[in-house]
Amino acid sequence: MTGQAIEQEIQDKGLTAPRITPADIQANIVSEHYFTASLGVLGHYAYHADSETRVSDVMDVSPPLHESLDLLTFCVLVLRNGFTVTGESACASPENFDAEIGRKIARDNAVQKVWPLMGYELRSKLAG
Repeated sequence: MTGQAIEQEIQDKGLTAPRITPADIQANIVSEHYFTASLGVLGHYAYHADSETRVSDVMDVSPPLHESLDLLTFCVLVLRNGFTVTGESACASPENFDAEIGRKIARDNAVQKVWPLMGYELRSKLAG
């Protein structure tokens, strides 16, 4: 059952007590960022390089990057309060890798981590 189907069933049953909705989750996300593990490693090297280092120098890292790092996609969601959550997507077969699908899966995995955080926040407000 998809998230939209579940949301529709909740509405159809008239369950109107305070709760977190998919719209609440989306409204709480202020930015999202995507990168592969290989880009993360290259960024690490670039960040720690001195001011004289060129991008081409960073590309020649030693040891060479393993090709599997291109198959691991990360999504970082920044929430309204500044908290961050991450999601990942790993592809087993390089032939099946699709960057767009990897980003979608990584984002969905990150969003799944937002639900309990917002649920806890709502429950704390209701208990207070």
